[in-house]
Amino acid sequence: MIDVLVVDDDFRVAEINAKYVGKVPGFRVAARAHSAAQALASVQRGTIDLVLLDHYLPDQTGLELVHRMREQGHGTDVIMITAAGDVTTVQAAMRLGALHYLVKPFTFAALRTRLDSYAALRRTVDRVGGRGVAGQEQVDRIFGALRTSPVPSSPGLPSGHSEPTTDLICRVLHHAVRPLSAHEVAAETGLSRSTAQRYLRHLEQAGRLRLTLKYGDTGRPEHLYAWVAP
Repeated sequence: MIDVLVVDDDFRVAEINAKYVGKVPGFRVAARAHSAAQALASVQRGTIDLVLLDHYLPDQTGLELVHRMREQGHGTDVIMITAAGDVTTVQAAMRLGALHYLVKPFTFAALRTRLDSYAALRRTVDRVGGRGVAGQEQVDRIFGALRTSPVPSSPGLPSGHSEPTTDLICRVLHHAVRPLSAHEVAAETGLSRSTAQRYLRHLEQAGRLRLTLKYGDTGRPEHLYAWVAP
């Protein structure tokens, strides 16, 4: 699970954002904070993976908080969630290493897209990290994992298929370093195996995925799916 710190000076907004986070598979809210001091104390405890950070806080700005975190050696990842839409603040957030910048007001789908891409980044880093040294292909995978634009899916979805779920499965296959089974896709997305299989079958028939068969000792082949670049 990815432990998230939700930081917002408005208690109601913090609660809404926390509920949003709780709806995304693989994420849980570890703490809430309503000031920079509270947020820094949570980060200092060392249990936070990701901070969803408002910029306008009563004691410091969000960017000042990030600067203090970095000065103290905390590499905790940050996604800015704020009404501050001026270019200067956005650029400063980028320079301090914010992974995403979400402008209020926003939808649950917009936040989930950022969280999904963040989860994809962590999975990619974990896979590449086991190789010791990353070549250009692995570096490109790491940087590409944060892409938030929906991965193109086939038009005319069948009845019972949703565009967000299709995009989620496409994103997982797009960033995978090898073909995945329906069971692996289900584990990565938080979907049931039957649901993942249904979407995979449609995407394969639409030409978005390539199906290969892996034969084992049981005689029944395992279906593996790989992304097909458009």
